[in-house]
This record gives sequence, C-alpha cells and structure tokens, in this order.
Amino acid sequence: MNNKIIWIKADEGNWDERKAVVTTSMESGVDAILVNAADVAKVKELGNVKVAAFTCEAVEGADIIVIGKGGEGDGTKPLPPDYAGSLDVTTAIRLKEKGLKVAAYVIIRNKDYENFAAEMGSICDYLITIGTDWQVIPLENLIAGLQKKDVKLLSGVQTPDEAKLAFETMEHGTDGVLLDTKDLSLIKKTARIAESAGARNLQMQTATVTRIEPVGMGDRVCVDTCNLMVRGEGMLVGSQANGMFLVHSESEESPYVASRPFRVNAGAVHAYIKVGEKTRYLSELKAGDEVTIVDGEGKQRTGVVGRVKIERRPLILVEADLNGKIIKNILQNAETIKLVTKDREPIAVTDLTVGDEILVHSEDIGRHFGMKIEETIIEK
Repeated sequence: MNNKIIWIKADEGNWDERKAVVTTSMESGVDAILVNAADVAKVKELGNVKVAAFTCEAVEGADIIVIGKGGEGDGTKPLPPDYAGSLDVTTAIRLKEKGLKVAAYVIIRNKDYENFAAEMGSICDYLITIGTDWQVIPLENLIAGLQKKDVKLLSGVQTPDEAKLAFETMEHGTDGVLLDTKDLSLIKKTARIAESAGARNLQMQTATVTRIEPVGMGDRVCVDTCNLMVRGEGMLVGSQANGMFLVHSESEESPYVASRPFRVNAGAVHAYIKVGEKTRYLSELKAGDEVTIVDGEGKQRTGVVGRVKIERRPLILVEADLNGKIIKNILQNAETIKLVTKDREPIAVTDLTVGDEILVHSEDIGRHFGMKIEETIIEK
C-alpha cells in the first residue's frame, strides 16, 4: 500500500493548546508532530511518537530537524542569488553530514522560492512546502522535478479537503501533508483521509467455480487484525500468486458462532496473501505485520495483524475458471468460511456449487520472494 504521511504542526499558541493538538494527533495515529525545539522533551513524555523540531542544531529526542523557520525558507531572511550558498542549504548539508534526518520548510512566495524548494529537496530527507496565492501549480512542478530524488514531499494544508487535493495532485500526489490547525476534529478527519489515500482500487474479476472437494486435515491460518471489518470486506488469498480469491471476514452473525469482525479465516498455511504490492505466505504473518483489507469493489485499506492462529482443521479445495485459467484455493471446510459472489454477497464454502461465480483478483505476472517479476512460473 502506498500509505500517505501526515504530520501535524503544533508550534503556536500556549502549551495547553499545543498539548491538545499533540495528544489528539497521537490518538489519530499521525506519523510525526512538528514542534519548537523547546517542546521536544514534553512531547516525548506524552507518548512514543516521531517528533520533528524547528531548529538549526541537533536536539536531544528530536527525530527530524526542520530548518527554514526564521531563515530563508519562510522569508525571514532574503534569498541569495546563489541558492547553493544560502544559509539553509549549508545548514542542511552540515546536519546531514552528522547523520541526522533533515527536513526543509519553505513558503512558496514566488518562482524563486519554488526553485529554492527544489534545491533543498535535492539535499534533505523531507521537503515541506507551504503554498500562498498559487498552490497546485508549484506543487505539480515540485512533484515532477523531485520524483527521482530520495526525498519525501509534504504539502502544507489547513483542512482535510486541501489534504485530499495534495494527495491527488498529478495522480501520484505528494508523499504527505503537514496539517496546520487547532481544530481537533480536523486532525481526525485528515488522518482518516491519509489512511486510504494513495491506494488505487484493485480490479476484481469473476471466476466460475469448477470443482469443490474435501481434501482431509491440514493446518489453516486465522488472521486476527487490530481492525474491524464490515460486510463485503476480507483479504485476497490463493494457492497461486496470479489468482487470489476474496475471502470474506467473519463480520456476519452466524447460528454457529458469534461474529468476529476482526478476523479472516484465510486458508491453508502454504497460501499466498496479498499485502500491498507484494504477496506473503500466510504462515509468515505475525503480530504487528501489515495486511491489506479489500472489498468487493476492489477498495483497499491497511490492517494490522494482532494475532495469527494456526490450527489443524478439515480442509476443502476450491477450483475456479478465470477466462480459461484454473486457479485454486484451500480453505477450512466450515460454514463460517466464506467467499464473495459476483453480486458481492458472502457465500459459505459449504454452500458453494459448481457453476457459482465468485470474485477474484488476478495478475498475469510471476513473483519471486513476493515481488512481481517478468518470469514464466507454473503453479498447479
């Protein structure tokens, strides 16, 4: 998943105001909080979070040094004709040579500041740009100009709508945003937007069930996540990396057991599960790993594994025809394990019949250690 970064700016107002922003940001799961150097220790006391600090020197506890405030980046000091000779540039180089993570903070007042931002982006780990009269065009130029540089581009925003625009600019969008607000509700809304931004919908296809057969006992994997899933959501799992079935979550009530909306009873230990742009074996997953939650429309979001349960259970083989290609999956043979029909309705594997049409995802490409490769691989 191409997760977007969200930083929160909490350097203004009295400490009680800043503290409210910081604690809400932590609760919302933001990636970093940007504060003045004097607040770094206070923020670290509130929780385990990445802290960026406005300063020109190393600060104990600061994970990222942000230069530009009170300098050339925010216009306090004039830009020199030679950007490479500017104070912010030389400071960035000096801090990088010390092995520190460095971010540049630049307010785009005109084309000169846009060029200066590009210069800083070629040096720093992060580039934060704040738009003024023109926001989108400079952002587009910087996205294009820095795409081959090893830098994360963050756009300064004040609302969730501005964040959404930054994430979608030039299709790829910025790597993240720096949200500047004291409205605590906007922090939560922007965090939710960042969670799903950058994830393109997967193409879901319809395959026709051709074979259903009990295959005896084996080890299967339940993936219990730290996330609640709803009807229609599950995970993509299959015996072949190029043909994966949408296995429904246990989010529905059943006469047999209570609903467990955090769980996908995913399949046998050998199976692949789609995680972002890669695949993993189900047997490899462990607490703290990320997984990809998918619905029948192909919408993706990231989940976090809380527990993996591997238990010996009776298994069932399901084969399906996808445009002449036979794909397979082996699942636990029980009423609570469900696939998803072409009408996006859950269907228990015990109710499947030959001819049923189910949702799958296919990629005509091989994989090596979970990564896509152009190679001929035959999986039966």
